[in-house]
Amino acid sequence: MPGRLWLEPAAVGDRSDPKLAHTDGLNLSRAWMLEGIAGGLPASDHRVPTLRAVAQLHRDAALPEVTGDHYEGGHWLAAFAVYLTSGSGLN
Repeated sequence: MPGRLWLEPAAVGDRSDPKLAHTDGLNLSRAWMLEGIAGGLPASDHRVPTLRAVAQLHRDAALPEVTGDHYEGGHWLAAFAVYLTSGSGLN
């Protein structure tokens, strides 16, 4: 798994489209869950760095859209961003 991108962030073609804007939510949710999976493994597990790297890619792809230009996503993405940035529910 190391060195191989196996879960790319989903691309959002048009953030002004209410349906496509949900893709940012998917990326934030994926980042949150990937962090949770990594956090549930022993720190010495060889998969942890890859999981955290892929989570960061998803975070970077969507987190800026929380304060983006389009209402279609921005008005609800904050909830997903809070889960991700706070680690809510993850131990």
